[in-house]
Amino acid sequence: MIDIETGSGVEREMSVVRTEVGMVQRRGGRKTLRRRLSALVGVALIGGLSACDGLLDVELPGSVEADDLENPALATTLVNSALGQFECAYTNYIASTAVLADELINSSLWAAINHWGWRGLGLQTINGICPSTRGSDQLGAYSPLQQARYLAEDGYRLIEEFDEAAVPNREEMLGLLSSYAGYSISLLGEGYCEMALDESPLMQPQEVIAIAEERFTTAIGHARAAGNTELELMALVGRARARLNLGKLEEAAQDAEQIPEGFVWYAEYSTVHPRRENRVYDINRRNRYLSVQPNGYLGLEVDGVPDIRVSVTDPGLFGHDGITQHYYQDKYPNADSPIPIASWEEAQLIIAEARPAEAEAAINRLRDSQGLPPYTPSGDHLADVLEERRRQLFLEGHRLNDMLRHDLPFPTGLDHKGHDYGPITCMPLPESEKRGNPNIDT
Repeated sequence: MIDIETGSGVEREMSVVRTEVGMVQRRGGRKTLRRRLSALVGVALIGGLSACDGLLDVELPGSVEADDLENPALATTLVNSALGQFECAYTNYIASTAVLADELINSSLWAAINHWGWRGLGLQTINGICPSTRGSDQLGAYSPLQQARYLAEDGYRLIEEFDEAAVPNREEMLGLLSSYAGYSISLLGEGYCEMALDESPLMQPQEVIAIAEERFTTAIGHARAAGNTELELMALVGRARARLNLGKLEEAAQDAEQIPEGFVWYAEYSTVHPRRENRVYDINRRNRYLSVQPNGYLGLEVDGVPDIRVSVTDPGLFGHDGITQHYYQDKYPNADSPIPIASWEEAQLIIAEARPAEAEAAINRLRDSQGLPPYTPSGDHLADVLEERRRQLFLEGHRLNDMLRHDLPFPTGLDHKGHDYGPITCMPLPESEKRGNPNIDT
């Protein structure tokens, strides 16, 4: 098996399931690359992780010995293992940060979710998992994201050493892996208070995001070498996002303005196994553990017109706890609903934030594409852009980062269940990382 370190001092064993899938597929006339995984990508953890609802319960159809991965015939397996792990991590990240950012509120009885609902200190011990059951109450994304990062970076290392003749689409594979490494690292930088990669000393978010920027630049080079325009666009959006976070505003806008209208790159989900499902759907609509926050997202309009970007339904039901009025998000209506990773819509909002003089035009391009009334500036450029981002990028994993990087206020006092909000805003680096990493003083 493969013994790795995914940012912690604890060695973790990972089993990579063999998958045979096509690399890319066009769909629906939009400039979209979609990946379909035909089998689970299993990642079993040992040591230092929560035993509750663990991935050790997953029945793996097969595994690959570490030495076998140096076989070019397994290049596709390496790529799809990394992509599958990211997609699991991504939906966990979105669900978890949506609670901290007040997009979703706790409507469950589960203690594991209560910590998130009131932003309590108990979050300091949460690693997160890719759940193996639809009814899982576990949130958190640290371990899944670190695993996704590792699989992408190690897959890149292995495939880079393969002879190009043995892997005809080698450049495309390297571009995919570098892009997904970039997105994994971006989320680790955006959502966490501090970070460690490969037993590094503590890193600040901007240091982490600077590494993501490098990964995206590498991906762009591979995509261009492969002649894969859509992969290049996906990496350009990622780099624009990283550069916006780093304060490189003009460079961010230059990347973003290259994205054509209609472009979107999705994370895909399926009902083949609970681990492959869209957790936002499961946790909001199937199990009613998390409700849309009605105070900020119910009945939104634009100049008297319903805002289709934030469609919320009142099913007339209480949540899992039996007392919280529950509201459904309509963005992901099924367990296999895809989630955007990179899009023209995000690129327009990056332009709007990075170039204030162009904000009105960029926002109106967005609104016009969705049949919404035109935007009239309020005089507060940043507030206007952040409100457009709050709506356009609802439940896409951006809101917490926007709140943190612009020091927006978090709810204080009592939550809707009468509990005091705790001090947590950004996600803490788990205690297991701090204890297990020899380069972090505890």
